[in-house]
Amino acid sequence: MEFRQLLYAIQIAAEKNFSRAAEKLHIAQPSLSQQLSKLEKELGVLLFHRNTNSVELTHAGAVFVDKAQKIVDMVGEIRQEMDDISQLRKGKLIIGSMPITGAHMLPLVLPVFRQRYPDIEIVLIEETSANLTQLTADGRTDLSLLSLPLHEQSLEYDVLVEEEIRLAVPPDHPFASMASGDGTVDLARFEREPFVVLKKGQGLRQTAIDLCLAAGFAPRIAFESSNIETVQSLVAAGMGVAFVPAMVERGKWSENAPVYLSIASRPTRTLVIARRKGRYVSKAAEAFISTARELIGRTRIERGPGSDG
Repeated sequence: MEFRQLLYAIQIAAEKNFSRAAEKLHIAQPSLSQQLSKLEKELGVLLFHRNTNSVELTHAGAVFVDKAQKIVDMVGEIRQEMDDISQLRKGKLIIGSMPITGAHMLPLVLPVFRQRYPDIEIVLIEETSANLTQLTADGRTDLSLLSLPLHEQSLEYDVLVEEEIRLAVPPDHPFASMASGDGTVDLARFEREPFVVLKKGQGLRQTAIDLCLAAGFAPRIAFESSNIETVQSLVAAGMGVAFVPAMVERGKWSENAPVYLSIASRPTRTLVIARRKGRYVSKAAEAFISTARELIGRTRIERGPGSDG
């Protein structure tokens, strides 16, 4: 049994398709199939059921892939620990991020991190909250930017920042004038309003639904989008209202910005850097966590609740 065969089996299990797995592994599909057949012959068991368009793990395959993942993780941790012991500054970090969060946080963190640690390679993976949580639990990222709550029990995290979630309304909305004062709005008064929300799989969508339910109603969803910028544009165009975290609010400089209102219950979301429990945290990962907490925390204090930017 060869180490590369473990990697091949893990990738096939993740992709459930030989072509996609071969592409990710940068090898020819016939070579991948040949290596898997060789491995199955050596083990004396069938690891995958081959179907027309996909492959599925057998019981033996599920056991094998689980053990193989642990071996691959252990080898990676040994390499990281040896690098740390020898005080090498070189390394590699796989950072996962939700697209919305990454677009606003990573430009603050990565330039400073790169300046401080120029020899550490950063690989970015962008996925929806649900997919990213699973990737992190599987150990396919070293660190991931996620928001609480985390429903995956195999994850642990460091808190980055807590930010207010406000209600974005069109500029001509009857309540828009309240933004200039210190007052808040009762979310229950928006029961009949159309809502613009993110698509399924994104954490902020469920947050929006939960906030409405807590206020005593189910939101009347008028539009769905995969992009928070599109959500805000639709609100600004008068197509509904939406929940928007302070970090991604458009400033007054924008010609196409909604008006942001504070909600009486002052809801917030907590952004964290998550990792799989028990996973070795390299010095490179520790440095990234430290840099992110330093920069994101400082940025939040400077912006303050209800900031324009």
